Amino acid sequence: MKFGIREFVLLLVLFAVPLASYWFVFRPQNAQIERAKEEIALRRDKLEKLQQESARRGTLEAATDQIAERIESIEARLPTNKELSDVVRQVSELAVEAGLQQPSIVAEKPVKASLYMEQPLKIEMAGDFRGFYKFLLELERLDRITRLPDMTVRRSDKVDGHMVAEFTLSIYFQDEEA
Repeated sequence: MKFGIREFVLLLVLFAVPLASYWFVFRPQNAQIERAKEEIALRRDKLEKLQQESARRGTLEAATDQIAERIESIEARLPTNKELSDVVRQVSELAVEAGLQQPSIVAEKPVKASLYMEQPLKIEMAGDFRGFYKFLLELERLDRITRLPDMTVRRSDKVDGHMVAEFTLSIYFQDEEA
């Protein structure tokens, strides 16, 4: 077999066709495939993050609902302006039931306490300590939200074995006007 220019050109064309097809066809296709794979990976990451956020959203909604229920239960324990006198009457009845003298109650100016109002009552009562302790226990069991920010207890000068208690009872309530 004779190896001449014609065979050399044919051999060159045989090597040039695959090289040219790689260079002009396969290499751009491979680059395009790599870009598509990167885009798919990026979208998968975004999809996973979205799924995580969606799952978290469900737990956040449940937590929000639970907090709303707790707020409603607390607000149910808050009397309105009109019901405040009933609470004062309950406190007075608790003192009498505990064996204490009828307390003297002086209402002070209501104070704004966050979203609600606080009605401070200056109360002075006398009686034996066991009755006063029973009164405090019953006051704690009231369905209303109250607190005792200050209290002084001293011996009674009039009756031996008795005490006099002066304290401020704060009752939280909802202001209907606001």
